[in-house]
Amino acid sequence: MPLGKAIVSWIQDVRKRLILTMDENLHRTRYPQPFIKRRLPHKRGATEQPNATGDGDAELTMKFWFFLLLTGIGAGLGGDLMMVFLFTTQHLAYHYNIGSFQAAVGRAAPSYRVYMLMLAGAIGGIAWYLISRFTKGEKSEVDDVVWERRGELSPRKSILVSIVQEIVIGLGASLGREAAPKLMGALSGSTVGKWGKLTPAQRRLLIACGAGAGLAAVYNIPLGGALFTAEVMLGEITIPTVLPALATSVIATVVAFLYLPDRPTYLGVPNFPFHTSELIFSIIAGPLIGLFAVGFIRLIGVISHHRLTGKMAIFGVLAAFTITGLIGMKYYQIFGNGKDMAHSVLTGHIGALSLLVALVLLKPLVTTISLGGGGSGGLFTPTLSTGAVLGGLLGGLWIILFPGSGSIGAFALIGAAAMMGAGLQAPFAAIAMVLELTLSGFHLIIPLIIATFLATLVARQLDGYSIYSARLSEKGGGE
Repeated sequence: MPLGKAIVSWIQDVRKRLILTMDENLHRTRYPQPFIKRRLPHKRGATEQPNATGDGDAELTMKFWFFLLLTGIGAGLGGDLMMVFLFTTQHLAYHYNIGSFQAAVGRAAPSYRVYMLMLAGAIGGIAWYLISRFTKGEKSEVDDVVWERRGELSPRKSILVSIVQEIVIGLGASLGREAAPKLMGALSGSTVGKWGKLTPAQRRLLIACGAGAGLAAVYNIPLGGALFTAEVMLGEITIPTVLPALATSVIATVVAFLYLPDRPTYLGVPNFPFHTSELIFSIIAGPLIGLFAVGFIRLIGVISHHRLTGKMAIFGVLAAFTITGLIGMKYYQIFGNGKDMAHSVLTGHIGALSLLVALVLLKPLVTTISLGGGGSGGLFTPTLSTGAVLGGLLGGLWIILFPGSGSIGAFALIGAAAMMGAGLQAPFAAIAMVLELTLSGFHLIIPLIIATFLATLVARQLDGYSIYSARLSEKGGGE
């Protein structure tokens, strides 16, 4: 090699090493610096542990923590407000006060259920069209704002969209109720971050923490909400991410106790004992649930891409909700977000296996039809309830093959965790949420983990989308 080329090559090699060293030093430098300046005798920094990194772009300053406190309070109050709209609508429409909303719907005449869904379609279709028309260009999609790292949430659009969502769900629309409190929590972070003139990175972290906190507040799942923030919204479980996420979720959950009860969402779920058969069941059922999740997520993605917009959505929402109402004349369990449907199978108060077959097919169908018609709402509980019913169905068949091998409720719990893990592409959050939602399943932790791991792995290897990434707009991309 000529001397000139050798020198140039050596210089380039030294330059690369210097850049790598600088990058490593920057990565290892923590801000803010700890109060104890003296290092341990080995002279290594605390950030040698991979999760104990520096703050990065979003510096966790005292100013940031103050606005994080405000975000948590706002998320809790926003969650309460959304539940006021939901419960008031349920009371006015179905005389529902306490207990099972599903039972209240079941007591109504079949024709009345159709009328309520038609009313939901008329209100939702017209309201969402007008909101879209008069807030054009304003953002109300939390995932887009956090993941694309640009833009900010519009207060008026976010509040209006959220209120309409809770009203139509209260009337019986087959959508998740969590989208509105999640959005209200994120809006809280967006708003206070703007007031406080925080950096874009700090505001993004506040929005993500607020979203998880809103979810935590209305379901009383502070750990699950924090893991949702870390795994789903930010995609990293590090100290600078987990600490703000935990703090916001706990604050929001406690604040929400002003209106919401301080008890688990799913009451009366037995503390199921462990059976070896459930271990074997989880190995078989996990991949099957993962396959089902892929189909469900693909359906969501395709339908969302082709969803009706503009004036067509007015008629689309009305038609979609009317179809739900007609199906609900026989299968009223599909009304609402699916909470009571899941509760019935988790507690073993469900009918024949033929009913489970119908529900595991119909719930995803009417939910995606509602989205395709132009509806707006969440998918958290519809996914969980579908997983619970699917787990109960597979468990029922397992019990027929192996009598005395467990209870349908235990298999439903395993199915709910597995479906959530695959659907969210967040196994830690899914397991924590199911345990917090029921305060049960701790004896089943190994089958829960196995089924959730296998379902998430299968979904990731086959496709990789989640119920949230499947609904993203065409902007951006990447694999």
